Amino acid sequence: QVQLVESGGGLVQAGGSLRLSCVASGSVAGITTMGWYRQVPGKQRDLVATITGSGATTYADFVEGRVTISRDNAKNTVYLQMNSLKPEDTAVYYCRSLWKNNRGLQFQYWGQGTQVTVSS
Repeated sequence: QVQLVESGGGLVQAGGSLRLSCVASGSVAGITTMGWYRQVPGKQRDLVATITGSGATTYADFVEGRVTISRDNAKNTVYLQMNSLKPEDTAVYYCRSLWKNNRGLQFQYWGQGTQVTVSS
């Protein structure tokens, strides 16, 4: 199993920046792609960005170049640098990890989420 703990959320004014962190623990050797998602109450959870073990990244269109995902495999940590934040970025941000066992079966794990609130 993998445990994910997010941190770095908070209250920020529009135009500000935040850096979210997600530390993985447990059976980290099987971790492959990690990512960040966000969810507003009453809406579906949306992908923000993902990063593979080799560093390949994908971003949601609404990110518009304001967000950078990175990972430090030595620290089992994935980061989400968010700049030029907008009120509509307000959401709970979740870290997700894909994990593959030695049989090739893939599982996903989620963190508990961290609240990001952007004031106008």
